[in-house]
Amino acid sequence: MEKNIVWHSATVTRQRREHMNKHKSLVLWFTGLSGAGKSTLAHALEEHLYQMKCRTYVFDGDNVRHGLCGDLGFSDDDRTENIRRVGEMAKLTMDAGLITLTAFISPIGKDRERVKKLFDVGEFIEVYCKCSLNVCEARDVKGLYKRARNGEIPSFTGISSVYDEPVNPDIIIDTDKLSIEESVARVVSLMKKNGVFSVQK
Repeated sequence: MEKNIVWHSATVTRQRREHMNKHKSLVLWFTGLSGAGKSTLAHALEEHLYQMKCRTYVFDGDNVRHGLCGDLGFSDDDRTENIRRVGEMAKLTMDAGLITLTAFISPIGKDRERVKKLFDVGEFIEVYCKCSLNVCEARDVKGLYKRARNGEIPSFTGISSVYDEPVNPDIIIDTDKLSIEESVARVVSLMKKNGVFSVQK
């Protein structure tokens, strides 16, 4: 980092934003295979939190690649850079007082660990959307598995590229067994347990 770059400390702090929002800010990191339901769960949870009058934002894998990470491909190096950028953005939005939800396959375990280290204890919740490859492929919401099987998509996670299953996630959501309502309820329960909604009004 350049020596002439200095972090500017603002008078409006994260703590003041949290007090105004009436909830703590944090990052919920949804990881899992394509078709495991990461985006579906993240957006359903955001809707639930919106009804609770929480301030939120979802970083969705496909959406981010339309802009912020539009210059990246799907090599291991590009995947790592994709997750690095999203991690840094999530850190900024958490400082802005938001409950930030990220829905990314994020297949490389060390990349997820690197992002996790950006945050203090209680600021980062890793949500493993666990779903068997067979179910994900049967869903094939975007038709990607079929294309990958036909050799049209190289380095496709779960087919021709490895997914590092989370070793110790904060919560496992079996998305091939639970309804979306049950899944949302379990994540919200963990958030309550972690005191996310306990900020003084």
